[in-house]
Amino acid sequence: MRFTVPQFIEHEAKIVGPLTFKQFMFIGAAAAACFIFYFMAPFYAFIIACLILGGGSIAFAFLKIGGRDLPTIFANLLKFFISPKIYIWRKKETPVKVFKKEEVKKPEEENKEELPLKIAEKSQLKKLRTQIETKTK
Repeated sequence: MRFTVPQFIEHEAKIVGPLTFKQFMFIGAAAAACFIFYFMAPFYAFIIACLILGGGSIAFAFLKIGGRDLPTIFANLLKFFISPKIYIWRKKETPVKVFKKEEVKKPEEENKEELPLKIAEKSQLKKLRTQIETKTK
C-alpha cells in the first residue's frame, strides 16, 4: 500500500483571521503599546511612536528575507554578535629570505673545452613525418 508523503509541513496554522499566532502577538503588542502611549504621551509623540511601533511590528510579522522571517534573522544576528568567535587559522609572518646563486664549476667541466653546439638540419618530427608519408625506413 502506497502512502503520500506530506509536503509543506512548515506551514503555520491561521489562528486569528488571516494571521498566525506569532503575527497576531507582534501586532497586538504594538497596538497595546500605542494604546498606553495615547494616554501617557503628548499627541505628536504618540503619533511618532505609533508609526515606529506599527512599522516595526508589521515588519516583524510579515517580512521574510531569504525564506526566513525577521525575528529569526534578528535572533541569529544577536547570537552572532554575542557568541565568542573562534579563529582557527593564523598565518605566521616570516621574513623573506633571499638566496644568492653561486656558480660552482665541477672538476669535469673545467678540464673539458667548451665545444660549439651542433645544429640539427631537420627536427626528428619532420624526419618521421617525411618517412611516414613516403613509407620509407
